[in-house]
Amino acid sequence: MPTFRLKRDQASLLVVDIQERLCAAMEREALDRMLNRSNAAIEGAQALELPVLVTEQYPKGLGPTHSLVKMRLGKYSAVEKLEFSACVPDVASRLGERKQVILIGMETHVCVFQTVRDLVDKGFTPFLCADAVMSRHTEDRRVGLELCREAGAHIVTVEAALFDLLGCAGTPEFKKVSAAVR
Repeated sequence: MPTFRLKRDQASLLVVDIQERLCAAMEREALDRMLNRSNAAIEGAQALELPVLVTEQYPKGLGPTHSLVKMRLGKYSAVEKLEFSACVPDVASRLGERKQVILIGMETHVCVFQTVRDLVDKGFTPFLCADAVMSRHTEDRRVGLELCREAGAHIVTVEAALFDLLGCAGTPEFKKVSAAVR
C-alpha cells in the first residue's frame, strides 16, 4: 500500500468538471461551500507550485469551468472529455510521474468516483478532498465518498492535504496556504 503522506514533488491537483451548467443544478449553500474549498485548494496548490489540471465534461452541453474557479486558475487549458472518468489519456500523460493526485470537483458519485477508480487502476494514489466535491443529492455524495474510499482513495479535506504537503510552518508558502484556507 502506498504511503499516506502527500509529497510536493509527487502531487498534482485535478479539478474535475466544476462547470457552469452543472453548478446551476446544485443546492446553492452547498455549492458556495464547495466552490470556496475548491478555490482554496487551487490557491494552495499554486502556492506550493503543484501542477493543476482541469477537466470539462462535454462543455458544449455543461458549459465552461465555473467563473469563480476560472478566476483562481488564471491561465489554464481544460481537457475536454466525453467519458465520465477524468483519467483520460491526456490527463494521465500530464500527470506523468507524479503519482499522488489530489481531487476536487463533481459529481462525487459519477465523474469523481470513476476517476478515482481509473487512477488507482493506473497506479496513481488519489487523495479526495471531501469538502471540495459534491453531487446534486446528499445521498449520492455520501455514497460517492464511500465508493471512492472503497476504490482506494484517501479521504482528506483541502486543509488536511495542503498542510500535509507543507509539513511545517514559518515558510513563505505556509503564509500563502494559511491565507488560502481561511
